[in-house]
Amino acid sequence: MIRITTKSYPQGATKVLILAHGAGAPADSPFMDQLAQELEQQGIACVRFEFPYMQKRRSDGKKRPPDRQPVLLEAFREQIREVRGEVGPDCQLAIGGKSMGGRMASVIASEGADDVDAVVCFGYPFHPPGKLDRWRTSHLSSVTCPLLVLQGTRDPFGKPEDVKAQGGIEGITRLCWLDGGNHDFVPPVRHPMEQSDLVREAAVVTREFLNDQAVL
Repeated sequence: MIRITTKSYPQGATKVLILAHGAGAPADSPFMDQLAQELEQQGIACVRFEFPYMQKRRSDGKKRPPDRQPVLLEAFREQIREVRGEVGPDCQLAIGGKSMGGRMASVIASEGADDVDAVVCFGYPFHPPGKLDRWRTSHLSSVTCPLLVLQGTRDPFGKPEDVKAQGGIEGITRLCWLDGGNHDFVPPVRHPMEQSDLVREAAVVTREFLNDQAVL
């Protein structure tokens, strides 16, 4: 299984984030590379891995749909077991990811994950684009640890007005809206900020969130 770790991991790391990819792009996509770099600048070591279907795509070049949820969850849990064993009990260990990866992290936390200290979702897929009758949030109220969601205000998988119409989402500790960002945190051409600025903002908010949880 491919694993990509930052240079500061695991020796001396006090904050580690297991960062899973989204449905369509691998662990070393430009977005994932940039996000991991910005998180490391904030003192958060990242461990990236790939789900089985993406590993097969890497080996033969053929695109595949994501594995079924039980397979995705077990692959994620395997990483949690391995990383927790490597960093020890005193390291703050968060799990999360881009879109589907973040959603799988939240499902694991909703089913009970004693080894996990927090969940961070970058572009949560609240619902499929244009399908406001298919919300993927019922499990969030059962999440057993602090949950941060970082969401672009133009994300078709969940915009501010969509969430507001739901009356908020139970289980989310903090929801941070990134102004102008789409599902990949890309703002409009004439927006004063660029994608790199929003990714950096997401990393800063993540560090602040994990710091806040560490002192509780």
